[in-house]
Amino acid sequence: MEFKKGKINKKDVTFFSVDLEDKLLELCDDLKNETYKHGTYKKFVIADPKRRVIHKATMRDRILHRAIYRVLYPIFDKSFIFDSYSARDYKGVYSAIKRFEYFAWKLSRNNTKTVYVFKADLKKFFDSIDHIKLFQILESKIKDEKTMNLLKEIINSFYVTKGKGIPLGNLTSQIFSNIYLDIFDQYVKRILRVKYYIRYADDFVVLDNDKEYLEGLFLTFQKFLAKELLQDLNPKRTEIKKLHTGSDFLGWVNFATHRVLRSSTRKRMFKKTKEKSDEKTTQSYLGLLKHGNTFKLQKYFPK
Repeated sequence: MEFKKGKINKKDVTFFSVDLEDKLLELCDDLKNETYKHGTYKKFVIADPKRRVIHKATMRDRILHRAIYRVLYPIFDKSFIFDSYSARDYKGVYSAIKRFEYFAWKLSRNNTKTVYVFKADLKKFFDSIDHIKLFQILESKIKDEKTMNLLKEIINSFYVTKGKGIPLGNLTSQIFSNIYLDIFDQYVKRILRVKYYIRYADDFVVLDNDKEYLEGLFLTFQKFLAKELLQDLNPKRTEIKKLHTGSDFLGWVNFATHRVLRSSTRKRMFKKTKEKSDEKTTQSYLGLLKHGNTFKLQKYFPK
């Protein structure tokens, strides 16, 4: 089954697989009778590269999350803007970076024009997603009361502060976060008519030749996010700078004609390789390095 893929040695997967049919029938009965209650979460911390708190749902709940994701994704994804790249089929980090490269090349006109990059992310985005606002957005397309009650049960199963926050770790959180920020995407593209905009999760960039235009967008974005989505820009990670000095976006320092690996990523890569040098780790990093100007770095890894 799909939930076992790549996880057959996990204890919770092994345990749930015992009497699997009975457990799935019980879950189906709870859904049919509207008696389903979401379970608790197991909390753990990862640091790759920055510290993140992950909340892992039970195996039973994760199976339901996957089923819900598969229903919600096609309903909402078809209306998402083209330049939203997180947790979407045929998109991802490297598609976003290639799009950045294309925008940079187009605006720089073969390095004859100055290009500015407005880069930002949202302050504690997942922790601050407002439940009521998310319900309102979901209800704009989902008219079935039973379905909405189930989604509310899942969303309300977790909070950082009362009524706010969705867990890093839920598959449903990926689609919920895109649905939430699609309101911002639509405003940027349809109302403001911003041409060179890219978003990946809560990281986004706008490229342009006019610095004053980007400075004006900063205030406009800030007001819209606060009013409509109850979100704030992260002051520590919001900047406008010239592209030729390098723009740090999605793990790479991007220029008009090339990109190089972020120094912190390079240091972490060497540290991990030193701690655990095996074929899988080597191939993983070689896969990463092929996406940028990393010829010298690749020589450190035997093929």
